[in-house]
Amino acid sequence: MAQFFNRSANNIARISMVMVVVLAVAAFYVYTQVARSSYLTGRYLEKQQPVQFSHKHHVGDDGIDCRYCHATVETTASAGLPPTQTCMNCHSQIWNDSPYLEPVRASFRENKPIQWERVHDLPEFVYFNHSIHVAKGIGCSSCHGQIDNMPAVFQENTLQMEWCIACHRAPEQHIRPKSEVTSMQWQDDDLSKEEREKLAVDYKLRSKEMLTSCSTCHR
Repeated sequence: MAQFFNRSANNIARISMVMVVVLAVAAFYVYTQVARSSYLTGRYLEKQQPVQFSHKHHVGDDGIDCRYCHATVETTASAGLPPTQTCMNCHSQIWNDSPYLEPVRASFRENKPIQWERVHDLPEFVYFNHSIHVAKGIGCSSCHGQIDNMPAVFQENTLQMEWCIACHRAPEQHIRPKSEVTSMQWQDDDLSKEEREKLAVDYKLRSKEMLTSCSTCHR
């Protein structure tokens, strides 16, 4: 009986299977790179704000503490945005007639909040609490980067699940004294491994199993 397929079909089949595997691996690699890209994560992208507030000037040059504006960061899930009155505490005296700050003065006169563009925006199915991170000695710069060097704030990290879990698996690598939580100069290696582990005990950090449980962030 004559063969239905030519012998070369065997080679074609082998090459096809290899190509399928190669293409599947390539497609997966491309997917992982696109998923981590700033196009999807918003990382490093500056957003235009109603007033171009410079953290570099206010934090880096003037040394204003994060908590002066983000007053609820130690007590609630949200760090909070400052009311216009907070801005006017200084700007009723400084640059009080600058056209650049007219939106701030208008907000104060009309008692209408400034509509800032959100920079760090987690999905609604993610629960994040600023106060618990501050209470456990995780600094502002650990997530937000060197704010004191940013004329316009951008998202320093991806804020993706893999980034959060990496920290939750070993939070003692990023822990610092609570007095240094808002310090922009603090580095993770400013404490020895033993000092960080002691802080983890003092601050009663939960176990790795608890911190990486689904229900910790998804409620």
